[in-house]
Amino acid sequence: MAAEFHKPAHFGGAEFEAFAGGEDPAAVRRTAHESAQALLARARRSEDPAVVGRLVTYTDEHGIDALAELWARSAPTSLPGALWRIYLVRAMIHHDPVTAAVLFQRGVEVLRTIDPVVAGAPTPAGPGEIDELADRILRGLFEGDFAIALDRAAAFCRVAAAGASSIADDQEATDPERARELTTRALRLTTTADELAACARLARDDSLD
Repeated sequence: MAAEFHKPAHFGGAEFEAFAGGEDPAAVRRTAHESAQALLARARRSEDPAVVGRLVTYTDEHGIDALAELWARSAPTSLPGALWRIYLVRAMIHHDPVTAAVLFQRGVEVLRTIDPVVAGAPTPAGPGEIDELADRILRGLFEGDFAIALDRAAAFCRVAAAGASSIADDQEATDPERARELTTRALRLTTTADELAACARLARDDSLD
């Protein structure tokens, strides 16, 4: 998913700049985990809603690459890996909320699971509602139940993946290139959903580090 929403940006920001690390793999891993733990602790410790607001919108100002430098190479089932994937899903939605809404709505129509309910989007969900959902899910990491927020993000990805697969099937005969793009997106969303669900299980066991 990262390749689809690449936005070059300089590293910066008060919440993150103290944790810039080197290229030594052990140092990179340590920096990723320490920065993720410190970020989460700061958000949950603060009583100022503006702090969480700044964290939610951080990539709007600095770009997704500002966090990629910290967390993109982390294990999928780790705290920094989970945070990275949530921010990446948010970036995907904000990059193109119209497409995200179309994929989600089609997924709602073709799925026979509770994932649309778990994700928490209204029905029907237009671009504005999906855009707002992305922020609410990320905000839930900092203010609510961490595992529930991960489950909601995983559910969103599963619904959108189902929608992408369904639309890809429709377009296979008339626009095979677009169908391939949607199939690739569906696979990436499915993988992300599985990783976020695994993180949620670990979070419930207090073993997501």
